[in-house]
Amino acid sequence: METQQQIDFNRIASAIAFLRQHFKDQPDLEAAAGHVHLSPFHFQRMFQDWAGVSPKQFLQYLSLGHAKGRLVQGDTLSDAAFETGLSGTSRLHDLFVKIEGMTPGEFRNGGAGLQINYSFAESPFGSLIVASTEKGVCHMAFADAGEAEALRDLQEKFPQAAYRQFVDVNQQNALFIFGQDWKKLPEIKLHLKGSPFQIRVWETLLNVPMGGLVTYSGLAEQAGHTGASRAVGTAVAANPVAFLIPCHRVIRASGDVGQYHWGSNRKSAMIGWEAAKVS
Repeated sequence: METQQQIDFNRIASAIAFLRQHFKDQPDLEAAAGHVHLSPFHFQRMFQDWAGVSPKQFLQYLSLGHAKGRLVQGDTLSDAAFETGLSGTSRLHDLFVKIEGMTPGEFRNGGAGLQINYSFAESPFGSLIVASTEKGVCHMAFADAGEAEALRDLQEKFPQAAYRQFVDVNQQNALFIFGQDWKKLPEIKLHLKGSPFQIRVWETLLNVPMGGLVTYSGLAEQAGHTGASRAVGTAVAANPVAFLIPCHRVIRASGDVGQYHWGSNRKSAMIGWEAAKVS
């Protein structure tokens, strides 16, 4: 059964899809609210509570002009400029998320010998499954098809591991990322299955600041693999940890948000939500 938070996000995602589709027509509040079968007052209040800005302001964050502006800024500003010109939350991932790769034996043998704790949680973008070993979070994904299917997907990745439904500290720290105040956010540790190339791409993604965007070619260059945009795109798509490794910040050179493993509307929601928080 869907939670109220899931129902609200589904409505917001549907409204975002409507606004993106009809952007050139500049739909008003009444049109967007009507699309999700809510009164303008109720829709405005729900959207404001979720994003912190009005639907009209949010739409501005999703425009091609805004996206292109962020790409230019991200390509030209040095780390020092990021440090001094943007808020501390804009470098959240760079500061607090640390990746440790699994040993070849750990993932070659299907996770044999690993104890994996898992739990389900709500986020501003829908229901999640989050799983962790003693070393850190190894999996986070949206449970759109239900908890049973989400657990099966996890078990397919580590078929030989031992599983226990239990919320541990690693999971709790990871879920703090969705809070409104990151001043006391503890370090988030990830324990990931991936090739050295994939882990390098994921580590590079952590340096894209909150509210920032990067193209596939730009990410390839920053990762030290100029010209390998296709391979980098494959590594981005293989990201095993939704949101924490911000693959949603990678967009097309045109400024279009492009595809996303968990849906382009959710990707747009993440980009706009982060832009609103930073602004």
